[in-house]
Amino acid sequence: MTRFVGIVLVSHSAELAAGLRELLSQVGGASLTVEAAGGTDEGGIGTSYDLVRAAIEKADGGAGVLVLPDLGSSVLTARAVLDDIATPGVVIVDAPFVEGALAAAVIAATGADLATAVAAAEEARDVRKL
Repeated sequence: MTRFVGIVLVSHSAELAAGLRELLSQVGGASLTVEAAGGTDEGGIGTSYDLVRAAIEKADGGAGVLVLPDLGSSVLTARAVLDDIATPGVVIVDAPFVEGALAAAVIAATGADLATAVAAAEEARDVRKL
């Protein structure tokens, strides 16, 4: 059985994270695990340590987890969680939120390893739209 890299989307907006999760699930298919950790515990704009931690735990299928924050304090929240859980194979990625997540999802859905999915997400920074 192939294990797939999990993806966690950390956003200030629950709706933004959920919408991107839906897109990645359509692209990656049933084999891909994408978890959204958007908004605060109360449903407002912001980030939640508990939501991020739970999403990482759910996304971890044994092949690693790629954590992709949108901006600002979502990076700080994701880093705080990673510092506390100290789980090998869970990495935060500095990449564009949408483009990086899409690139990582396409590659992860093929069964690629974590390093390859991280590289795909990071390379999305250089992809021009026009």
